[in-house]
Amino acid sequence: MNKSILFLLLFSVVLACKEKEPKDEVPESALETTSEKDMAYEPKLSLAQWSLHVRYEAQDANPFNFAKDAKELGFDTVEFVTQLYTKQIQELGFQAVIDSLKNENERHGVSCNLIMVDDEGDLADPDEAARNIAVENHKKWVDAAVELGGHSIRVNTFGSNDPEVWSRTVVDGLKKLSEYAATKNISVLCENHGWLSSDADKLMAAIAEVNMPNCGTLPDFGNWCVKRAKGERWGECVEEYPDYYKGIELMMPAAKAVSAKANRFDENGDETRIDYYKMLQIVKNAGYTGYIGIEFESEKINEPTGIRATRDLIIKAAKKAN
Repeated sequence: MNKSILFLLLFSVVLACKEKEPKDEVPESALETTSEKDMAYEPKLSLAQWSLHVRYEAQDANPFNFAKDAKELGFDTVEFVTQLYTKQIQELGFQAVIDSLKNENERHGVSCNLIMVDDEGDLADPDEAARNIAVENHKKWVDAAVELGGHSIRVNTFGSNDPEVWSRTVVDGLKKLSEYAATKNISVLCENHGWLSSDADKLMAAIAEVNMPNCGTLPDFGNWCVKRAKGERWGECVEEYPDYYKGIELMMPAAKAVSAKANRFDENGDETRIDYYKMLQIVKNAGYTGYIGIEFESEKINEPTGIRATRDLIIKAAKKAN
């Protein structure tokens, strides 16, 4: 064969092979011009049942409508409050109530984020026997969280408002309950919910001493009263934790839920007591990706109106977080 023809044939084969070789593709990540930090923050929202507590505490109210009411307000995820079912539990029995809640959630396409547990005894009671009873009382709600598909229960840490006593008793109560909850893959969350739980420094020291991955926090934007008149749990506040924003910053590393408390709004739709723009920036900076629960509470604003106003403010503040 002529050498010129042979060379042309070989050149054609090499050229054809090179054309079939896959071209290097630019990774999608290299094409992105917006960093993760610069992306708009879009938090997931849930509805805390306390936002409708006036409705459910009314005579002949039906708290089993919560799933339906939440759905109508635009929420697919809810947070139950146990004290709103006290009457129903007494009349129907505990398991019947849990079964009804589960059925209503499924019927309306609503999921449970967590259960806020009240009135089951003091987990920081100075008396160990009473403290152990409180731990036992909470266990049924751990089981209920499993049935309802939630990841956590929120607990209170009343018992003593003496820092020296509380630092010992609260660790004992939380550890015992968290050990049981761990067997069910449920977390035990401490909210800043009055007395020493609202002192973020002392609360975080206690959680660090418990030192269990399923014992965490539910930071609430607005609950900062560490002492009330006449030593009462609720009522007139005489001493507050001094810096709401520092408190949230301290609690966020252990947060498995967040509660957006709101009570009143100005003409711009901003909360008059809490800087939501600061709060949402802190939440974003912490790398938190869980739900923010809307917890509106006011005697002067219609509950659905207040819920929507709180939701709109969270969305507005989140868009400005950087």
